[in-house]
Amino acid sequence: MHRLQHRKSLLLLFLLSVTFLVMAACAGGQQAGTPEVKLAPESALPADMKDAPAEVKEAYRFAIANKDLLEQIPCFCGCVNVGHTSNYACYVAEDGGPGTILQFDSHALG
Repeated sequence: MHRLQHRKSLLLLFLLSVTFLVMAACAGGQQAGTPEVKLAPESALPADMKDAPAEVKEAYRFAIANKDLLEQIPCFCGCVNVGHTSNYACYVAEDGGPGTILQFDSHALG
């Protein structure tokens, strides 16, 4: 059950990312009021994530680049039991400050 809820949360985040990308592409350029989807470069991911499926890597890249947003979204997969306080915690175990991830959380890998 936990695994299914986790996959649903990951799928929801991925679908939101894709929706924003489509909206940006359809707008024909950045217009006032159109949100820009931020993704960290793939080089920001640790080596053990390089072989992850593309949608998983994209979710981690989105999390890295959108910390403030993900900290406002609770996690719905039940990981509060392992100490996660927001959706951001499913991706980052230890944040070292602006632009610095000290340790990624493998929770969202699978």
